[in-house]
Amino acid sequence: MTNDLLQNKKGVLSTIKNAITRDQHLFAILFDPENFTSESLTNKLRKLPHHTTHIFVGGSTATQAQTQKAVRIIKEHTQLPVILFPGDYRHITTEADAILFLSLLSGDNAEYLIHQQVKSVAILKNTDLEILPTGYLLIDGGVETAVQRVSKTQPLSQNNIDLIVNTALAGEYLGKQLIYLEAGSGAKFPVSPEIINAVKKAISIPLIVGGGIRTANQLNDAYTAGANLVVVGNAFEKGIY
Repeated sequence: MTNDLLQNKKGVLSTIKNAITRDQHLFAILFDPENFTSESLTNKLRKLPHHTTHIFVGGSTATQAQTQKAVRIIKEHTQLPVILFPGDYRHITTEADAILFLSLLSGDNAEYLIHQQVKSVAILKNTDLEILPTGYLLIDGGVETAVQRVSKTQPLSQNNIDLIVNTALAGEYLGKQLIYLEAGSGAKFPVSPEIINAVKKAISIPLIVGGGIRTANQLNDAYTAGANLVVVGNAFEKGIY
């Protein structure tokens, strides 16, 4: 990890953009607080891949207490920037460095387009968390995911590339600072390189890709297609990375 990322955790977005200008591939490990004990999380942190640049913390049904505990343990064992990836506004903890301020653009459930965001303001305005406005697109990964169940929305078909591209671009036009293409935890297959490439060509903001990435080839394919930051969760938990 570069010294910039270590020394400027409160400028997470700026360091991501700076890394992109240097053609640096960014890599995040996602920890779902529900899936770890204190001991197992500590052990996993000792095994972080050397190319890890960020830690994401969150899950669709994790509690605030679980999230807070996980962030505290992570902060004790690494200086990497810790970014909240909340499934609900009640999952917010002030001890992280930043939060993905997600808007689920791929679905039409107002709760996850704007209502959750409004509910979070009373908490966020009194914190030092860096807020990262993020357009979140759920892409079909071949299996019903927790995000799909909780949000009660359908993922976008990987066959409809034009719709995915237009949704991502609409997110940028709305002022989002990041676009996140998500196949979902436990996806049978990741977001295709064709989709990643098409979206990257259309937008001018950083692109995050996650879900279903289990092999080094899939990781490299995502980067080659244009992903700036790739997120891995289940594969790391199972010892693949």
